[in-house]
Amino acid sequence: MNRKVEVDLLLTPGEVAKMFNKTVKTISRWATSGELKSIKTLGGHRRFALSDVQEFARTYKRGLPK
Repeated sequence: MNRKVEVDLLLTPGEVAKMFNKTVKTISRWATSGELKSIKTLGGHRRFALSDVQEFARTYKRGLPK
């Protein structure tokens, strides 16, 4: 049986901040408020799926990341 597994690139808050030209604190606020989907690693660090970041950019009209 062949299964196709899609793996999404996970980004750090710093990487997302650079994409939007915002501070890491702003990215954390967006995540805490639920505006931007994120996951937490076992170590408690926040990560963002590239697809979620792109969807956020489209939905909130903040411009697509480069």
